[in-house]
Formats: sequence, C-alpha cells, structure tokens
Amino acid sequence: MRILIADDDLHLRRGIADLLALEGFETVVAEDGMAAWDAFRTHRPEFCILDVMMPRMDGLDLCRAIRRDDLQVPILLLTARGQEIDRVVGLEIGADDYVAKPFGSRELVARIRAILRRTRRDEPACPAGRFRMDDIDIDPKALRAFRDGRGIDLTSREVSLLSVLHARAGQAVRRDELFDLCWGRDYMPNSRSLDQYVSALRRKIERDPASPRIIRSVHGVGYRFEIVET
Repeated sequence: MRILIADDDLHLRRGIADLLALEGFETVVAEDGMAAWDAFRTHRPEFCILDVMMPRMDGLDLCRAIRRDDLQVPILLLTARGQEIDRVVGLEIGADDYVAKPFGSRELVARIRAILRRTRRDEPACPAGRFRMDDIDIDPKALRAFRDGRGIDLTSREVSLLSVLHARAGQAVRRDELFDLCWGRDYMPNSRSLDQYVSALRRKIERDPASPRIIRSVHGVGYRFEIVET
C-alpha cells in the first residue's frame, strides 16, 4: 500500500516515512501542500497523512482538493495539540481521523490500521436503492443527495449513517451502535467526534441545521430520524 506523507517538518516527515517502511508500507513524501497535491495526482496513494499547517496549501485545503477528486481514499490529519477548530473542520470536510502532535509511533500506526480496517472491511455496504429523508432523496450508488434538483456530494460513511437512521425511522439509535455500524467495531471514538461529524453532515443536508428535521438529537442517547406527516 502506498501512503502519502505531507508535512513541512523534514525530521517528522522522514521519521514517519521510516516508521511506515518498517511496517511494510510504501511511502511518497511532500514538503508542502502543493507538492503533496501534485504527488497525489501522480502517484494515486491509497492513504494520505496530511499536516494541517503547511506552506503554499494547508492541510485543510489539500483535504478538500483530495475529496473533490476521490471520495474514498482515507485521510488522517496531523494537528498541533489544542487546535480543536482545525480538527473539527477537518472532520467536516472529509478527513477520517486526526492525531494531535506530539504523538507516539505506536499511536500513529494504530490509527492508520484502525482507519484501514473500518474503511476497507468494517464499513457497511450502502443500500442499493434510493431512499428519502424529509425533503431530500439519497442515492447511495452515486454518493449524492438531491433537493430541489440540486445535488449534494456525500461520503460513503455519511450515506451509511443516514441509511441506519432511515432504516430505524422513529427509533433512537445509540451512539455506540452508530460507531459500530458506520465506523466499525475497531474504531476508538474520541469525545465529541460523533457530534462533530453529525454537525457537519447537518450543514450539508438540513435546510436549517439549527433546527434539524433529518438528524434529530436524542439527549443522552444518540440520534433519530422521524418521519413527519405533512
């Protein structure tokens, strides 16, 4: 497997490359965002590790560019400790997880392997046919939702989360169930990560994210989709 490592810190970049080489991965390295974008298009890596703070193109803009090109490739962000806003935005724009610097080698490898397990094997298959939630139609095969003729791009995990809520319409789905079904049993959630993910999804699909009709919170339990008769 080929992994792209983008970080402007030479020692960290080399250290990660050496570590992953010992784990059996092939690596491609880049010293800034633009070089990483060129490397991504040239080498088509199967996994990306992106530092948030890089010259020429930061990791968040690079993540957006990669997601526009490829909705499936796993992306792990490297953030400075305490940069919560960057971590939240990273999840919103399609990153699969993040690691705060400084981090240990065992943590980094464990995160990579956990992401690979849940994206390659544990992630549930999306339903075959279209389904409707409130005023949007969701097409799992196209990874898109449609409202008033306008398309909204979705990731496979977003479709999985919506399909679980749709299949259990009217029921409260517990947080741990959503993690197991949409991320995989090997996923070790950090605090607020599901709330952040749902908040980002609401901004994509709800007419009024502050008063959601599709993904409703159930205090102390999880989330629910409730069919409202009109």
